[in-house]
Amino acid sequence: MKYVSTRGEAPSLSFEGALLAGLARDGGLYMPETWPHFSEKEIAGLAGLDYIDVAERVIRPFLEDDPCLDDLREVLEEAYAGFDHPAVTPLKQITPKLWILELFHGPTLAFKDLAMQVVARLMDRALIRKGGRATVLGATSGDTGAAAIDAFRGRKAIDVVILHPKGRVTEIQRRQMTTVDDPNVHNIALEGTFDDCQAIVKALFNDLPLRDRLHLTGVNSINWARIVAQTVYYFTSAVALGAPWRPVSYTVPTGNFGDIFAGYVAQQMGLPIQRLVIATNANDSLPRAFATGIYEPKTVIATSSPSMDIQLASNFERLMFELVDRNVGRVKELMTELQDTGKLTMTPDELTKLKEVFGAYSISEEETQETIARVYRKTGVLTDPHTAVAIGSALDERRALDQGNTTTPMVILSTADAAKFPETVERATGRVPEQPQRLKDRLGETERCTSLPADYQTVADFISKHSRAGQGEEVDA
Repeated sequence: MKYVSTRGEAPSLSFEGALLAGLARDGGLYMPETWPHFSEKEIAGLAGLDYIDVAERVIRPFLEDDPCLDDLREVLEEAYAGFDHPAVTPLKQITPKLWILELFHGPTLAFKDLAMQVVARLMDRALIRKGGRATVLGATSGDTGAAAIDAFRGRKAIDVVILHPKGRVTEIQRRQMTTVDDPNVHNIALEGTFDDCQAIVKALFNDLPLRDRLHLTGVNSINWARIVAQTVYYFTSAVALGAPWRPVSYTVPTGNFGDIFAGYVAQQMGLPIQRLVIATNANDSLPRAFATGIYEPKTVIATSSPSMDIQLASNFERLMFELVDRNVGRVKELMTELQDTGKLTMTPDELTKLKEVFGAYSISEEETQETIARVYRKTGVLTDPHTAVAIGSALDERRALDQGNTTTPMVILSTADAAKFPETVERATGRVPEQPQRLKDRLGETERCTSLPADYQTVADFISKHSRAGQGEEVDA
């Protein structure tokens, strides 16, 4: 399996190459040359298997003829050993037609653990094989940074640098990052928004001499390995609800578009997904694009669901690559328009193709609070604000399509434990969610973090100073 850039000017790479590169050298994102396809018999054969067994079968085609394939089984066993539920991603029914897929049973209580624990181990092993080092660089609006730091802490061949918007993540999210004392972990509190963090990360990757010198690689969902690892739980949940013999729909709290794009990947692989519903908070660039055909990110609005406080969704480029039938010239045209004018305009045909698979909704702060309260009142289940946004969007989708009598189950991706957002949950329900012991065990007392202005050169100088790869240090195999 080879991987190609969405912009068509970077060389194609192996899975290992795409894993270590993160972002393509032409500024594009890596995609597989072709989609592996599972037959109905192969999908039905996943029923009753442990999560690790399903993961091995789903991920394997993307690693064919790649050295990472030899590591896959052992990596999966190590990655999911630290999850506190035997099903890894259990389903919970909250109404006759709505299900919650709990993706927060990993070490940092967020869905990012499901991919990050796999990616860190694959990357470290690949670097050790090559005798090299890398600097993992990421931007976070909350959960990605904590998951990346937990997964990469103490890794032999990797330093990890995470940028988060200062004062715009919850206290628990911040402390999950800043109380980790491993010397290979570096936190930057950027004086700006998440989009500022992401813009600087992209600029660092596009500075090719610096990128080569520091051996930069990414763990945001721009890294293809993150996407493929997240595809697994679409298969496990769909099969549990009757696939391939009946379709399933999904509603996904959406920030950078990676988690929902993994659902699109599963659909391309043959999983009978009827609809993929994009759920956003007040940062509504995607629902506006669905309504108008114009994708125009605006100023980020701070909300109670900070992991979705994003206007510029990096993985939307991957979807555009698919919508234009992989016409790299059209992708470059759209991305240039976005960079030069702050917006891109889809053709009527492109917008029609988008709406055939996806729905998109924006949920206000008031609706989010009401949903948390209503779900708790009717089911006794405490939901975090991101999950509440998804529940509200799922209900809007059903009303918009007049699906009151549908038999297709709707699965809500629950991306974080309510305990990570105690103030928001208490305000809505009057109850403070209990803090799991695994969270208490991982929150240290002393914080270690560097506050920097939203300035490219200042951040670049900091990383250059602290990266072992930048000092020319090699790692012993």
